[in-house]
Amino acid sequence: MDGDLALLGILLYLLAQFAIGAWISRGLRSEEDYLLGGRRLGYGLATLSIFATWFGAETCIGAAGRVWGEGLAAAAAEPVGYGLCILFMAGVFAAPLYRRRLTTLADLFRQRYGAGIERFAVLLMVPTSLLWAAAQIRAFGQLVAASSSLETDLAIGVAAVVVIGYTALGGLLADAWTDLIQGIAVLLGLGVLMALAVDELGGASAALAAVEPSRLQPFGSEASWLASLDHFATPVIGSVVAQELISRVLASRSVTVARSSAFLAALLYLAVGFIPVFLGLVGGPLVAEVESPDHFLATLARRLLPGGLYVIFTGAVLSAILSTVDTTLLVAGSLLSHNLVVPLLGGVDERRKLRLARSFVVLSGLVAWGLAFTAEAVYDLVYQASSFGSAGLFTILVFGLFTRFGGAAAAAAALLAGVIVWAWAYYMAGTEAPFLLSLAAAAAAYAGVGLLARRSPGSA
Repeated sequence: MDGDLALLGILLYLLAQFAIGAWISRGLRSEEDYLLGGRRLGYGLATLSIFATWFGAETCIGAAGRVWGEGLAAAAAEPVGYGLCILFMAGVFAAPLYRRRLTTLADLFRQRYGAGIERFAVLLMVPTSLLWAAAQIRAFGQLVAASSSLETDLAIGVAAVVVIGYTALGGLLADAWTDLIQGIAVLLGLGVLMALAVDELGGASAALAAVEPSRLQPFGSEASWLASLDHFATPVIGSVVAQELISRVLASRSVTVARSSAFLAALLYLAVGFIPVFLGLVGGPLVAEVESPDHFLATLARRLLPGGLYVIFTGAVLSAILSTVDTTLLVAGSLLSHNLVVPLLGGVDERRKLRLARSFVVLSGLVAWGLAFTAEAVYDLVYQASSFGSAGLFTILVFGLFTRFGGAAAAAAALLAGVIVWAWAYYMAGTEAPFLLSLAAAAAAYAGVGLLARRSPGSA
């Protein structure tokens, strides 16, 4: 199919998404409406919104490409790790977080440790969201470039403009409704592509039989058990503190909906997430060579799908990307406006809060656009997003939510130790388990400072 015609089809699909978001967002009146959809999500919206938010570029594009290049071991984090992360949220954190009536996770840190820790946490959480958004923008641009005559850099620019405008417009309720449509589109698109790939290869059994046994090893032949455990723990533990996931829990209409929807979304995520993994495993005979692993899925789709179906499939993958990036930019904007700027201004009315939130969404999008050019692959951006600062955040979340042990000094020590040790282990020392090492350092710092505070005269 002609690239310009494919591009026209993609643009029309995106315009439809904008129209849906604009229609639903007309009733926004307050910051809570914009950031949490008025806490009105039921089972269907909450489940598919969690699924679609988590099921982004790294699942469709990054995981398929990595498995195509490296084998089944590349699926440890995506979809297995991130799927179990949602289960972890459902089983442990969803109910107690919901009962706190928070707007963001940073609100919990203010309640438990004070405003200083709230702001410190925001400074760690915002880069995570921006890295994640950058991954989606990069993937969006690469997919548009692979589907049309646009150069990749220009396509990334187009992607940035589209997602920034879409996110600033709608707020969480609009995101949730478009997530519903986007989630259905993803399910249909991936299902059709898998069916055609299996048919082309002579059936599922024949396709799997042709895969080299070395590519079916779940942990890889060269990685140590410690490196494999670290690679697995990073998404499970590191991403459970992501505001992108927590915001959907907080936006549910009841604690039962919050917990049950997260559980259902995890099961759906794991089931659908293995479709790109399967395509990556068996796709060698169908796609022998690509410019980069991130182009594998788009190349496979162009080879197997006729023109009209290819445009629909591309729209489905773009839907997966949009459903993640709108949430990440909304999260970055909400943390900056709700937890940093609004408290400093004092006495801000709801209309101004709404304007501030939208302004910071736009600012976050521009920063993410710049970051989209800095990584070699989508997966690398997302993996770093799951690691940066999350060890300390997880530590103070667990202690703050479930115990009364430790205060602001212990929380600050944990956040600092987690970031410093992770940065040293990941960028300088090249250790096998940077995340686990940073998690141990954060927990030790919290416990140590907490015990010292208890023994100090006059301590609380």
